[in-house]
Amino acid sequence: MRNRIKKRIMNVLNINEEIINDDFSQGVCQKWDSLRHLNLVIELEDEFDISFEPEEIAEMINLVVIEKIIGEKLNG
Repeated sequence: MRNRIKKRIMNVLNINEEIINDDFSQGVCQKWDSLRHLNLVIELEDEFDISFEPEEIAEMINLVVIEKIIGEKLNG
């Protein structure tokens, strides 16, 4: 799952995989603005065939949290 998430992050933010780690977040990536955040959400919804609630979208500020939210959705 993590590799699929990282692939979508790379595509949306147009960055290299090497910089995406557990410390990677909205706060450390200047390219991760509000518009790209929404694009990332759409990409992740398409990739995993899920829908996020507004509260979840607001919480999705780093790789670890994104992975946790998607994992909870997939495992019900």
